[in-house]
Amino acid sequence: MDRTITEWINTFADKYAPLDMFMIGVTSLGVPILVLLVMVQWWDRYGRQRARHTCIAAGLSFLIGLGINQIILLLVHRIRPYDAGISHLIISPSADWSFPSDHATATFAIATTFLLRGYTLRGLSLLLGALLVSFSRVYVGTHYFTDVVGGAMTGVFAAIFIRATYWEGTRFDNAITRIF
Repeated sequence: MDRTITEWINTFADKYAPLDMFMIGVTSLGVPILVLLVMVQWWDRYGRQRARHTCIAAGLSFLIGLGINQIILLLVHRIRPYDAGISHLIISPSADWSFPSDHATATFAIATTFLLRGYTLRGLSLLLGALLVSFSRVYVGTHYFTDVVGGAMTGVFAAIFIRATYWEGTRFDNAITRIF
């Protein structure tokens, strides 16, 4: 089933130039744009302390999620779908293993953090971005469908972990959120 879904999503690659350009843009700029959107929240005029706390939590979730991925990469050596002849690659090849997707981890960690902190509209917007970035990773041929699902799960787990361990209003939180 993983192979079938991966092939189906990737089947459109290299057939429609405008769609390819859009997906390549999403896959290369999606994470930086989501990070920039988080950074802009730092200067929220309403509920500044809460917004800053959420920005820090999103950054921690992002880093914890990517750290977990590095541990997984030591244990799981899944070749890329383009190396297995399953997908057609339309971007530069990656040097590391396929599972899990760092892009999916990063974007889902950010989106989940905002959702868990009560920013529903912002969180849903970021979630839409995370879904698009994850889809683009399969579309461009660099990941299997389950690579992005695994990455998304890692990001969600990291956000839940940070939600449970990093609380608003602590001395540490107050010190960090008062910067700038």
